[in-house]
Amino acid sequence: MTRTDGHLLDGRPDQSAARSSAFAALFDPTTFRHIERLGIGPGWRCWEVGACGTSVVSWLAKRVGPTGRVLATATDTAPLLSAARPPVQVRVHDVAADAPPAEAFDLVHARLVLTHVPDRERALHSMIKALRPGGRLLIEEADPALQPLACPDEHGPEEEAANRLRGGVRALLADRGVDLAFGRVLPRLLRAAGLRQVEADAYFPLVSPTCAALESATVEQVRADLVAAGLASHDDIERHLAHVADRVVVPATAPLVSAWARKA
Repeated sequence: MTRTDGHLLDGRPDQSAARSSAFAALFDPTTFRHIERLGIGPGWRCWEVGACGTSVVSWLAKRVGPTGRVLATATDTAPLLSAARPPVQVRVHDVAADAPPAEAFDLVHARLVLTHVPDRERALHSMIKALRPGGRLLIEEADPALQPLACPDEHGPEEEAANRLRGGVRALLADRGVDLAFGRVLPRLLRAAGLRQVEADAYFPLVSPTCAALESATVEQVRADLVAAGLASHDDIERHLAHVADRVVVPATAPLVSAWARKA
């Protein structure tokens, strides 16, 4: 039975911070490239939805300058408070349940948010509603089903074990209601919502020290769930983490699909 009673990857603050830092290192350059292509400049009003760290928020603040505005929202705003100074405002907000902000934004951006939201389409339409006419939407979501393996080059028992463990993590995510193939449907959803100039691409980190850091943080965060579900033993997990630390196993990360469009 699919569970929706909690986010699988809600863990200790140090584990969440490690994952947030890894996501920033891996994906910020892609996010910034897309936002720059959308034409961001001084005076823009931006909504950063479900922010889990300050890297994108702070970058946006520099681009919009003192005449602009950046609203950063999340259900847990503690990681954002250090950035809460003009032009940044931090607000507690649940995009899946709360009405959108009353402001009209030039840019709305969400990264790795919607796959963990039970009513994804409602949340998406809330973001679209907050755009001004001509405003830009950028949604970025992982698509683990596009490339489900920790080690696409499975050439030995260590890689086989890593792929079994990654399969266990995917099973846990699916059990919590995460759509593991959501990234690929974004262009269709944006078109169906009436947005214009819909485009999308994908970024796939294959080998990087940050991929290894993300793998270790993720496995540590779901260790108890993997063991409780009978998907791995503590010994399995310890061996895998040691292989990652020693670079015996060099894990990849799921592709990030970026989709962007303009409101009519």
